[in-house]
Amino acid sequence: MSNSTSILTFIIVSFCFALILIMKRETLPSGIKRPLAILALVMVAFSFSLIVYSFFSLH
Repeated sequence: MSNSTSILTFIIVSFCFALILIMKRETLPSGIKRPLAILALVMVAFSFSLIVYSFFSLH
């Protein structure tokens, strides 16, 4: 598996995770909502930085 495939997979997974959290926010227990939201925010922010990095590192 190449590096770009791994990056693309991480980006897709992180955005899907955030979307699922948004869609299921009423059914999640209140004690686990905040840690999952923080994790999703960190993953999406890192994915965005990977997207920007990949645009700037094109040859």
